Amino acid sequence: MNTIVLRVGRYSVLVERRTVLVSLALAGAGLALALVGLCHGASWATPSEVLSALAGRGDSVVVIRDWRLPRVAAALVFGASLGLAGAIFQNLTRNALGSPDVIGLDAGAYTGALFAITVLSGTAAQLAIGSVIGGLLTALLIYVLSLKSGLSGLRLIVIGIAVNAILTAVNSWIELRAELDVAIAATGWSAGSLNGIDWDEVYLPFLIIGGLMLVLVTLSHAMHQAALGDELAVTSGVSLNRLRLLIVLVGVGCTATVTAIAGPIVFIALAAPQIGRRLAGAAGVTLVPAALTGAALLMAADLVAQLLLAPMALPVGVVTTAIGGCYLIWLLFREVKRP
Repeated sequence: MNTIVLRVGRYSVLVERRTVLVSLALAGAGLALALVGLCHGASWATPSEVLSALAGRGDSVVVIRDWRLPRVAAALVFGASLGLAGAIFQNLTRNALGSPDVIGLDAGAYTGALFAITVLSGTAAQLAIGSVIGGLLTALLIYVLSLKSGLSGLRLIVIGIAVNAILTAVNSWIELRAELDVAIAATGWSAGSLNGIDWDEVYLPFLIIGGLMLVLVTLSHAMHQAALGDELAVTSGVSLNRLRLLIVLVGVGCTATVTAIAGPIVFIALAAPQIGRRLAGAAGVTLVPAALTGAALLMAADLVAQLLLAPMALPVGVVTTAIGGCYLIWLLFREVKRP
């Protein structure tokens, strides 16, 4: 048999065997990269030393558990969050270009965070709230502008690209008008970086992202029905408007939470769902492969950022932008050639 029956609550879901195997392989790749991330640092630690430190033994406990592990955990969790956000919006728009970083949600979340930094005191709570509000207002603006001329996936993406360009200009203007030290900090943060992350910064974001993932689990059956077509979903009792509102809120929440802590890390949300879909051989964009691909991609990009100009660590957003730019060019050519 090529399918496996999985139970989600009282619902049964058929999953392709290849999707399960690919998901397990991606999870293994992510864990292997995480182990390399824990070994790498100013001094290389062997895998046995890492495992001993994680168990609370040896001389490297503080270095590995308190310094390296938060960064590795952030790369995996934030990458999975961005992969999920990309999968959500690509499913909604039914277009490979429909990701938060392309349609302006990253830029909107960054605008909210900039407001918290430059106008308010820039506390962690203000950054989180500002990012979420900025992302939600951007999503609402794009939706309203798309709705006026007839809502469609392609039209929404084009309008989102325009809004993204406007917000990027607004963000640059805010940075130029800010105090010098604030502008320097905001500009460095805007590249998207995991440098210097510690446990105090990631506890709350991890809880929020975990809660959003649980919401997606509860909505998985309705999302599966909606993927089969609007008419079938309605006849099976799915409220499409409510479902779309909830998953948009989850997608914005995933994007804004990462942006509030690490800045806008672009192109993970764009590339991860499509790479995961092709690896799994699925007809649509599947959530689990997208999340696992996002985690592995961000972990790999962060390792490259640390190694490229060692001992100086680049912001991970520089690496994802360079790789993602090439991917976006390929994707645009592919979309243009499609009949």
